[in-house]
Amino acid sequence: MAHEHGHSHGAGGVRDARALKIALALIVSFMLVEVVVGIIASSLALLSDAAHMLTDAAALALSLFALRIARRPARGAMTYGFGRVEILAAQANGITLLLLGTWITYEAITRLFDPPAVEGGLVLAIALLGIVVNIAATWVLARANRESLNVEGSFKHILTDLYAFIGTAIAGLIIVLTGFSRADPIASMVVAGLMLHAGYGLVKASGRVFLEAAPEGFDPQQIGRTLAAHPGVVEVHDLHVWEVTSGFPALSAHVVVRTGIDVHELRMALAEELTERFDLHHTTLQIDHEQGPLQIQVVPAALADGDAAPPGGRQAGEGVTVTSPSDSRAPEK
Repeated sequence: MAHEHGHSHGAGGVRDARALKIALALIVSFMLVEVVVGIIASSLALLSDAAHMLTDAAALALSLFALRIARRPARGAMTYGFGRVEILAAQANGITLLLLGTWITYEAITRLFDPPAVEGGLVLAIALLGIVVNIAATWVLARANRESLNVEGSFKHILTDLYAFIGTAIAGLIIVLTGFSRADPIASMVVAGLMLHAGYGLVKASGRVFLEAAPEGFDPQQIGRTLAAHPGVVEVHDLHVWEVTSGFPALSAHVVVRTGIDVHELRMALAEELTERFDLHHTTLQIDHEQGPLQIQVVPAALADGDAAPPGGRQAGEGVTVTSPSDSRAPEK
């Protein structure tokens, strides 16, 4: 079995950690202001935004923790390292978005039937400030490594919060101009829809990794055909393509080649082709020569005294002899 390793575990680094910390500080500071003003203004939109920002803060903190754990080297039983901790964090972020979106939808529907008085001016002012804060946090995270599903999960939290503040600002403006208080829960439902969409995407993407599906953009059939088309290859089977963690696709396959082919040279050629054409750096290729049909000759367990051993067979009492047409070695005496 041959291995080609190119460990690019795709996640993070010092710059990503710094970006997450800056975004976390921005979100926590503004969240506290929003909770106070949301209570004073009796605004569900502001309180739902604050709740979302709480999940943003938790998501960012979880992402920072996962980033630190994922950078630990492989050791002991963890032969792939701790990269999937980031996928766990991304899935947790997705689930919290789904749960929070469901709760906000329920609360918004309730307030549609019995809308409380809302201070539109306060809602508008805080929403505009929230837009500024979230633009800053989004800009910081957009510069990080978003190939990491962990960082992407935090980015989606912040991005949906930015959209939420835009919706809340519109609702606040409508309330100020028209007094239509139901604009507040309507804006909340829009926020909830964005949360549900983002949460579903994160859960789906992380689920693909845990189910070891082929990474997005990788076609196992095309990869198999490419390997099988290489000169000297007879058959390719047991082909598996999966993703260990974000940015770390892996492949294993059993390749059968013609007799006389240099398997080591062919392995290197196949590994190079996989790297160049499919950006696959972590490959495990088992390469064997093809075998002809086996010839099986059954020898009696014991021969009578004076009987000669069959031509080409083994001595009496040696059981079953298995030979291959390609095996030109002389029979044992």
